[in-house]
Amino acid sequence: MTARADFVSAFGGVFEHSPFIAERAYDGGLIFVPLTAKGVHSAMVGEFRKASAEERLGVLRAHPDLAGKLAIAGELTEDSRLEQAGAGLDRLSAAEHARFTELNAAYTEKFGFPFIIAVKGLGKDDILAAFETRVANGVEAEFATACTQVERIALLRLLTLLPER
Repeated sequence: MTARADFVSAFGGVFEHSPFIAERAYDGGLIFVPLTAKGVHSAMVGEFRKASAEERLGVLRAHPDLAGKLAIAGELTEDSRLEQAGAGLDRLSAAEHARFTELNAAYTEKFGFPFIIAVKGLGKDDILAAFETRVANGVEAEFATACTQVERIALLRLLTLLPER
């Protein structure tokens, strides 16, 4: 394996199912040893922000619905499964699940991508309140908010993989 392949293997999933972000950061000479969460995050966020709107939309669409079909089927990535479980989304009542399902459908229909929020440190009630607020946003504002949340999720994932320095 090459250093590039090792890097992409280790960090290609930080931006959900979007290894092109890690590839571009590496190819752009933006990755420095020793690897740190903040350094890798900065490089990858820079590439995410330089990506075309269509590419960024693809990254957003790669994220699963919260408490959605993939979660029920056990088909989330390990990172997403742990993140959703940590927020209690794997333990919803029938009524709560129905509300998440309703909001997921309305949000995705309105914006064309799933609701994305960095769930670490949040409970299901916090997430539901944010969901209900953000579904009323305009398309441009919500695209920007979702991108910011994707960047936060990436940082949280990197912090589990690398030192903070």
